[in-house]
Amino acid sequence: MGTAAEGRTIGVVGTGVIGAGWAVRALARGLDVVAWDPAPGAEDKLRAAVARAWPSATRLGLFPGADPDRLTWADTAEDLAGRVDWIQESAPENETVKRPLLQTLAAHAGPEVVIASSSSGLLPTNLQEGCEHPERILIGHPFNPVYLLPLVEIVAGEQTSTSAMDAAVAHYDDLVMHPLVVRNEIEGYLSDRLQEALWREALHLVNDGVATTRELDDAVNYGPGLRWAGMGTNLTFHLAGGEQGMRHMLRQFGPALKLPWTKLEAPELTEDLIEAMADGCEEQAEGRSIAELERLRDDYVISVMRSLRPLDLGAGRLIAEREARIHEAGSPARWSPGDAGVDDLSAPLALYETVVEPDWVDYNGHMSEWAFLTAFGWASDKLFRYIGIDEDYRAAGHTFFTVETHLNYVKEASLGEPLRFTTQVLGVDAKRLHFFHSMYLVDEGGSTGDLLCTTEQMLLHVDTEAGSTAPLLPGPAAALAAIAEAHADLPVPPQVGRVMRIPA
Repeated sequence: MGTAAEGRTIGVVGTGVIGAGWAVRALARGLDVVAWDPAPGAEDKLRAAVARAWPSATRLGLFPGADPDRLTWADTAEDLAGRVDWIQESAPENETVKRPLLQTLAAHAGPEVVIASSSSGLLPTNLQEGCEHPERILIGHPFNPVYLLPLVEIVAGEQTSTSAMDAAVAHYDDLVMHPLVVRNEIEGYLSDRLQEALWREALHLVNDGVATTRELDDAVNYGPGLRWAGMGTNLTFHLAGGEQGMRHMLRQFGPALKLPWTKLEAPELTEDLIEAMADGCEEQAEGRSIAELERLRDDYVISVMRSLRPLDLGAGRLIAEREARIHEAGSPARWSPGDAGVDDLSAPLALYETVVEPDWVDYNGHMSEWAFLTAFGWASDKLFRYIGIDEDYRAAGHTFFTVETHLNYVKEASLGEPLRFTTQVLGVDAKRLHFFHSMYLVDEGGSTGDLLCTTEQMLLHVDTEAGSTAPLLPGPAAALAAIAEAHADLPVPPQVGRVMRIPA
């Protein structure tokens, strides 16, 4: 089985909520997607679902080449199987439906093509029966919305090969997900078993008239849910034990496990209970449509994940990794003496383009002051990658620290407007870097338009382990020297060295 690579084509079989989510996730990664579903009108519904989710995928971050137009439709399952490098099956959760479908896919796909089922609880050993090359059949269980939530549970059947499992881990990692290998084949896997326990207790509490659906959701939303996003249940309870951690927590609260606080067996699902649950959720929705609630959910999930990013916790770590991978994938070829001479550098470098993101704007709909600096920070990241300062360089203990910044705001920027950045190196020596970024609006024809903002910055190169300034390493030093030489004859921007004052 191969590992994840650029230029792959992903097959999505079954294009309901989960299948559509897989399609968006792969398209946002910059991959080609071939989809098939036997339901009437399925192609139109899928394309509409992709269009609805694309703004959220854009906010999360798109890889170079990401485009909904890279979605194509197959006429049959057999046609799809012969055209793709990976198959994600998302048919209804019914073994009698999935098994013949998987057999068809396996019969028409190359033996190296892994076929992953999005099943949320079926045993992969049963799904493998009757399939050609059953060693490549496994479970890849995602969570809705697939294009945002990073968890995917990978479960092997009795015949699944180690190479197929390795390929699955590499595939889902390439989609910037968290591949959780379930070491023992068990119905419901891990996450759904945990969710099921909470769900059954909620049904009992509503059924017994103890609480409404709103009260139960409030009990999670305002308390443990916020903690679960970054630490989960076990680490959260570990902290509840104080300095002695989980051990003290269990000794102190363990006796409560003997009390009849919960009912792990599900109650009888009567019509009265169904109506009570449905009425409660509809009352909570307050007239909002499913589409409106989906957008609200997408917005807060992104916000929660991004809020965890600076802390390197949970999904926040993957947000940081996604941003790094996107910028690495979209960066220009790294500078080298052989292919970037002085003539190629005679203008300010154009290394970064983006759009004004939703969380960059304020209540006026305009880009906030801090967001300009954030955007310029990504422009600096592009410069650093161009000259050879990347994750490996920083991991080795070398980086730049900004010591002075001057911003000049010229015009407003609004939500969704395309931006282009240029960078002019004003000076460099062994330990210092002085450069100037300009932010421009991009017009409808793709040309550079109005100047929106500029920043002048001075940075010091440091040895992070020693905690002091240090000379640039040879590669970045040579690149910056060549750029500075090429930029020496450029006009100095009028904003450089500007002093803020009210004339006397």
